Amino acid sequence: MTGKTDAVYIVLISIHGLIRGHDLELGRDADTGGQTKYVVDLAKALGQQDSVQRVDLITRQIIDDQVSPDYAQPSEVLNDKASIIRVPAGPEGYIPKEELWDCLDIFTDNLLQWLSQQPRMPDVLHGHYADAGYVGMRLSHLTGIPLVFTGHSLGRDKRTQLLAMGLRSDLLEQRYHISRRINAEEDVLATADLVITSTHNEISEQYELYDYYHPERMVVIAPGTDLEQFHPADGTAGDIAFIQALKPFLTEPEKPVILALSRPDERKNIVSLVKAYGESAELQALANLVIIAGNRDDIREMNEGAQAVLTEILLLADCYDLYGKLALPKHHKQDEVPDIYRLAALSKGVFINPALTEPFGLTLLEAAACGAPLVATENGGPVDIIGNCKNGLLVDPLDTQAIADALLSILKDSGQWQTFSEHGLRNVRRFYSWQAHARRYLDKLQPLLKPHQPVVKSPPVRNALRYRSRAIFTDIDQSLLGNAEGLQQFVDTLRSQRKTVFLGIATGRRLDSALAILKKNGVPTPDVLITSLGTEIYYAPHIKTDTAWARHIDYHWNPKAIRRIMADIPGMSLQPASEQSRFKISYHYDTHKAPSPEEINALLRQEDQSVNANQAFGQFFDIVPARASKGLALRYFARQWNIPLERILVAGGSGADEDMMHGNTLAVVVANRHREELSQLYEAERIYFAQQPHALGIIEAIDHYDFFNDDEGAA
Repeated sequence: MTGKTDAVYIVLISIHGLIRGHDLELGRDADTGGQTKYVVDLAKALGQQDSVQRVDLITRQIIDDQVSPDYAQPSEVLNDKASIIRVPAGPEGYIPKEELWDCLDIFTDNLLQWLSQQPRMPDVLHGHYADAGYVGMRLSHLTGIPLVFTGHSLGRDKRTQLLAMGLRSDLLEQRYHISRRINAEEDVLATADLVITSTHNEISEQYELYDYYHPERMVVIAPGTDLEQFHPADGTAGDIAFIQALKPFLTEPEKPVILALSRPDERKNIVSLVKAYGESAELQALANLVIIAGNRDDIREMNEGAQAVLTEILLLADCYDLYGKLALPKHHKQDEVPDIYRLAALSKGVFINPALTEPFGLTLLEAAACGAPLVATENGGPVDIIGNCKNGLLVDPLDTQAIADALLSILKDSGQWQTFSEHGLRNVRRFYSWQAHARRYLDKLQPLLKPHQPVVKSPPVRNALRYRSRAIFTDIDQSLLGNAEGLQQFVDTLRSQRKTVFLGIATGRRLDSALAILKKNGVPTPDVLITSLGTEIYYAPHIKTDTAWARHIDYHWNPKAIRRIMADIPGMSLQPASEQSRFKISYHYDTHKAPSPEEINALLRQEDQSVNANQAFGQFFDIVPARASKGLALRYFARQWNIPLERILVAGGSGADEDMMHGNTLAVVVANRHREELSQLYEAERIYFAQQPHALGIIEAIDHYDFFNDDEGAA
């Protein structure tokens, strides 16, 4: 471990939704659901373990009048050793997770800055969901800290389910950015040292869909439930205040309750439940249907997905004439949820989760702990829950007749109802305790906690460099060169600021090639050269190599295996030896014969190669270690020399430069590259599109950002 103590420091990362340590607003929206409760409960449970020194749950800071000021607080104590830390990134307001993707590099940079200010770096990073997995992966690549990943919900499975429901693929991309999410999940799975799932079904049915599928790195650790909060009722249904909220809806409120509790999301499949109930006169005669679908004031003001679900429920209620039989209350409090479950149990009713797929199914545990039998989707976590607890039935969520039959079989058989209820009460306590989860979690972390090599500082190179507080990095061919007059102006500008500003080159060229072309064009030797696509770092004046960086990126690098895999791919031929290096394998790419870059990446993942592979200019294909890129090398340099990323100006001209330009750096795309590979960055924060080409565009950006201003906030 990296600290001076044997006790472990764990950083949990969960970015989206509304996260606080009390009064969770579960069901408020699609982003504040089971994952929110999971990570808070996990942090608290880990903080109670003797072998844990510290747990920080990292989420996004939200400053928004529409939500509680709790979410704006930089930190919140959960217990003696566990806290919530809120990191700013992107807009201050509360936005859905699908809109957070462009903020994740800023989140990563801000989180790394915060971690660097702590007494010690964490021993483990644990990312929850694809967005936090991406952040954890970037941090792991930068620091060498082991990465644990929990998907909660996976993009490939979600895409399959939504396409099966008839949602068009273009709308799927527009609404959920599903391809971006899946690509991030693939990269995270290629990096993660351990994947923690809640059920065996996740491993065999959901993670199996991914190219980088390695079940030996995956372990099932079932979440717990709060048995002090969720337990059987002490009295009768009449003692439960929430029944008053149902009476206006129900003609016979004393009948058994079929209870569904989830947010109004099409994936939760509440509509199929209403259809099953509406199509069964016998079910309507036996029981009432109670749907707790979040909180609402005006359906018209809710998001599009929630509007569609709730509107469809109301239309079906009218179609099937369910007045007096269906309750859809507008509001409930989080502390009323245990009583809502108890009401279903006391009425001899059933709790149902009919979701298209359910990664785990925490509500099933909560309902079972209160004594209610279960009917649940056969897709996902409920398979394990009902398998362990033996307290209900699994159904095909798209088969409304099967849903009705399962509900009827429990409601009509009092003996089976009692057996399921008793089994649930006993087995939830046996299998689903947070303390047991925390102990097993720490046991599975042990192999990752062997002393890992943090990235250490290289020896000082030149004392004069230590007083420089800013840096300008540019690629060579696409940004710096191409206009002799502009290049001379740029060189003169840098010379006038040489005491305070580093000049850095970030290029795909090898060192010898980079130095030769710079000399040919009269560019002084840069202070720092990042060459061969971020795989090598050199410092002036003696062009000293950074050996610590080389050791860091060598992790899991297997060039022989990569060349063997690539040898059989049509349309790919190795570039000359002059374009190869220890950590870069470069190919010519024939667009007419070669598979797509995505297909090549998939093949490399399937062959257990965790790499960073990129196509450039439509004719080249480069493969480097997973821990190497221009952006990662630049951030390593910034940490080594204590230069804030906000004081680094980056000029990029190709797709290989993109990860330098995202995040907290100041960036420019010069005019001659506007319509090329970086055109999609036009709306990105902190990226300036210059009106001038080549080096003149860099000078324009220096003026735009007032880059040489001594004011700390100028950059």
